[in-house]
Amino acid sequence: MVWDTRDGRMLAVLEQPSGSPVRVCRFSPESTYLVSGAADGSVVLWNMQSLKLYRLGNVKDGSLVACAFSPNGNFFVTGSSCGDLTIWDDKMRCLYNEKAHDLGVTCCDISSQLISDGEHGFRYFQMASCGQDNQIKLWLILFADFLGVELKYKCTLNGHSAPVLACAFSYDGQMLVSGSVDKCVIIYETSTGNTLHTLSQHTRYVTTCAFAPCSPLLATGSMDKTVNIWQFDLKQLCAGNTVENESKVAVEDWSEDDVSAWLCAQDLADFVGLFKMNNIDGKELLNLTKESLTNELKIESLGLRSKVLQKIEELRMKMISVSVTIPDEFLCPITRELMKDPVIAADGYSYEKEAMENWISNKRQSSPMTNLPLHSLMLTPNRTLKMAISRWLETQQKYS
Repeated sequence: MVWDTRDGRMLAVLEQPSGSPVRVCRFSPESTYLVSGAADGSVVLWNMQSLKLYRLGNVKDGSLVACAFSPNGNFFVTGSSCGDLTIWDDKMRCLYNEKAHDLGVTCCDISSQLISDGEHGFRYFQMASCGQDNQIKLWLILFADFLGVELKYKCTLNGHSAPVLACAFSYDGQMLVSGSVDKCVIIYETSTGNTLHTLSQHTRYVTTCAFAPCSPLLATGSMDKTVNIWQFDLKQLCAGNTVENESKVAVEDWSEDDVSAWLCAQDLADFVGLFKMNNIDGKELLNLTKESLTNELKIESLGLRSKVLQKIEELRMKMISVSVTIPDEFLCPITRELMKDPVIAADGYSYEKEAMENWISNKRQSSPMTNLPLHSLMLTPNRTLKMAISRWLETQQKYS
């Protein structure tokens, strides 16, 4: 759907000719064109003056999941779930194709500033792509009469421990920000590939990020339902007036003070004195059981014991999700987190019960996976999957 931002009017409904669900769409810099990419790999270029289809194309394999226009609007790049990057001109001619990420592309962006190679005097467009392989790659795109189109690999930016879902250049092209399933935001210096800052305030997957064009601000969005605004300069990155420096120490290596800080963060500050008196450090914390809370720490309230145990179990699961690759079938397609209470929806897919109920309560009548209408809103417990997840968790805890 195309909307007028001035008064909120709907201007047009543009349907993919194939009828396949749209996965990504982007305007050209001057809003002359709109590109839409679909699950079947179809790519459509729409004329925004006439609001009519202008050109149609297809990628070789996979779904279209990423797209970015060049700053001059003369070409755009698409990324597919099979890992290909494809360069198209404004007439929808395929100029170049490159296998970039083995497990699939998730996002791509092109810097608004051109850079020089300093050797031959060529001016390059700088592009970043990120993927399910936990990597971000920097590329240089060259248009030359005698060379045609050339896509040169520059470097790989590491630092994330899980699939990278979003990336964006700063306005001057000197920095690149990324967001990942590992819940972290990383800011890189593009000229060197060095990590400038790692931000770990989000509690769920970071799905989007963007620099402000003309002010020192950065926005990051997450599945924890928050958008964080960061104010920065080249020396310091801060949220509000405080710098986020979350501890990277493994839980089993926590000191008693670390445990006290964790208790406060979990709204369990009343237990700080009790835990300190019993010398509970990180290792002891992970080994606490219902029996030890009752017999050794003398916590009499069943409700309080249950709350403490629940928070400890969440901490154990967080440790597993960070250090171990979770089988994809155990992850909820909506939250992309390990399912605790999986249910089967009418589309045949399994989801976390709470996530799917929230999806339906927001008056969504379509499948989160296929975008097709759900013929029924009934959710059936998937006990087989729940047992499989429980067995997998027991195995991980046994060997961790």
